[in-house]
Amino acid sequence: MALLRKDLLLERRAPESVPAMLLFSLTTFVLFHFGLGRDEVSGTLAAGVLLVTLLFSAILGINRLFVSEHEEGGFDAVLMAPIDRTAFFVAKAAALFVFLVLVEVVALFGFSILLLGPSPWPALPGLAVVLALLDIALAVVGTLVSALAIQTRARDLIVPLIGLPLLVPALIAAARACAPLFEAGGAQAPPGKWLLILGLYDLVFGLLAYAVFEFLLED
Repeated sequence: MALLRKDLLLERRAPESVPAMLLFSLTTFVLFHFGLGRDEVSGTLAAGVLLVTLLFSAILGINRLFVSEHEEGGFDAVLMAPIDRTAFFVAKAAALFVFLVLVEVVALFGFSILLLGPSPWPALPGLAVVLALLDIALAVVGTLVSALAIQTRARDLIVPLIGLPLLVPALIAAARACAPLFEAGGAQAPPGKWLLILGLYDLVFGLLAYAVFEFLLED
């Protein structure tokens, strides 16, 4: 909790990640609005536009997740502190999850105005469940990949090269779960099969990242 509080305080006092992610998301929705020449999208197209935008905005936050620790000796402090090293992973993943939620609250409002038409709100409860599961996947995988990439000079390249292939199963499941929510005839419930796949992905990669993070931090 102390490590998480530190990250949230740093972002509040000197906002970097959340404003960049939010600006990218809104700009992308504007580009889709004019590029597609449509005021309203539905079904798989709406799900694809939303999830691709959120994915690439998340990459911006993942790239900067460990920058302060790398520049100010935070890794050494964690290694010398009498704490479980995996607490560092949990705190960073939780911070990234909070950043993603904050961005999505505003980005979804812009998405609904620019691309969803007048009545997107019936889809909101199901969409919140899907995005929460997807955010866990992004936070877990993003934290692990960011910790690996921050030690290299090409971290801005390493994160998408490693992170995007790992996130493909979660993105496919999220897209399939979101598509019925944006159908033109009215929002339907997200398919349980795809929600189960998302939950299983979160569990498997969460346990894997938790197990290897300590060795990654020491190396």
